[in-house]
Amino acid sequence: MQLQTQSRIDPATKPLLEISGLKAFYGGTQALHGIGFTLASGGITTLLGANGAGKTTTLRAICGMVRREGRLIFDGQPIDKLATEDIVRLGVAHVPEGRGTFTGLSVEENLKIAAYGRRNKATAKRDLDLVFTYFPRLKERITQQAGTLSGGEQQMLAISRALMLGPRLMLLDEPSFGLAPLIVQEIFHIMRRINAEAGVAMLLVEQNAALALNLADNVYVLETGHVVMSGASDDMKNNEGIRRSYLGY
Repeated sequence: MQLQTQSRIDPATKPLLEISGLKAFYGGTQALHGIGFTLASGGITTLLGANGAGKTTTLRAICGMVRREGRLIFDGQPIDKLATEDIVRLGVAHVPEGRGTFTGLSVEENLKIAAYGRRNKATAKRDLDLVFTYFPRLKERITQQAGTLSGGEQQMLAISRALMLGPRLMLLDEPSFGLAPLIVQEIFHIMRRINAEAGVAMLLVEQNAALALNLADNVYVLETGHVVMSGASDDMKNNEGIRRSYLGY
């Protein structure tokens, strides 16, 4: 089974996220060296690169989870000085590698906690119904403890928790990690639906480059904290360097 070809974003669309000169640090170690890129409203962008290239750090820097410098604009508003919780309130949801759910709580409790800070309870209830439309398996397991779910179901719950924040942008870190191929295909198809139907933009870090390229509109390639290549996904699939390094042919 292959994902549908990616959506087409009008190049005139105002960027939802604009990054320039982004540096990030772990203690005294610099992990990002002035990277920059844009992400269109309603678009999907993927970051490719080897382990240690700075992909996960980029997501953390956007969320304010590491020390950073540079210019970050979300929907026209500077966010580089904001705390993580304030960035979340603006509509940025992070799905970390390892899922980040509360394993001792039920599916329902995980989802309710995610929506706790939302002022409009009617839209939160609407989004809960939407979550169960995308992930009916979670509705079947609504009272089940999250830690007893399968790996695929835990990833579905992690994405659902992000949706309950009412995001305009989701940052997804290795959503296929540790999952069986059929489950990965199912989750990526649902991600495509969320993007197309709910208009949620996505910034994706994913080791499965073939899946990432099929899902995304645009690609940025990172090496040791620098952007070394970028382009439309269709073009990058035909790039010899990308094919050899990430697609294996």
